[in-house]
Amino acid sequence: MNTPNYLTLARILAIPVLVAVLLTDFPGRDLIGTAIFVFATITDWLDGYLARKKGLVTVMGQLLDPTADKLLITSAVICLVQLGRVPAWAAVVIIGRELAVSGFRAIASSRGLNIPASGLGKAKMGIESWAIGTLILGPVYFGKFYFLAQIGLYLVIVAALVSAAEYYIRYGPQILSKQP
Repeated sequence: MNTPNYLTLARILAIPVLVAVLLTDFPGRDLIGTAIFVFATITDWLDGYLARKKGLVTVMGQLLDPTADKLLITSAVICLVQLGRVPAWAAVVIIGRELAVSGFRAIASSRGLNIPASGLGKAKMGIESWAIGTLILGPVYFGKFYFLAQIGLYLVIVAALVSAAEYYIRYGPQILSKQP
C-alpha cells in the first residue's frame, strides 16, 4: 500500500458516508454532501497525480481507482435521482456508459490490451464532478443560477456518450481482431 492507494481507499470509504448524508433529511445536508463529494473528487485527482509523479503506479491502484470513480459517480447520481434533481433516464445513460466502458475494458484486458483513460474520458470525469457537485449543492444554495447545474447534467450526458463512442471507435477494431 502506498499514499495513492490510501487516497483511493479514502474515496471508497467516503461513498457510504456521502450516501447516508444525501439520503437523510437534515439542515445543512446539501453543504455537507457537497463537501464530502468534493473531498472524494480531490482524492481522485491527487491519487493519480502522486502515482504518476512519484512512480507509485501499482496494479492495485490501476484496478481500485476506476472502480472507486464509478462507485462514487453512480452512488451520487442514484442519490440525486432520489432527491429529484436528476431524472432517472439521465442516470441510466450515465451509469450505463460507466458499465459499458468497464465491460469493454475488461474484454480488452482479457485479450492482452490495455485501454488507458482518454482525454475525453478525463474531461467527462471533470464535467461530471462539477455537475454532480453543483446538483448536490442544490437549488437552495444556487437559487436562480441552479439552471447551470441542470445544463451541466446535459453536458455530462453528451460527454459520456461521446467519450464512450471514442473508446469503441479507437479500440474496437483492435479488440475484435484479437482472438479470445
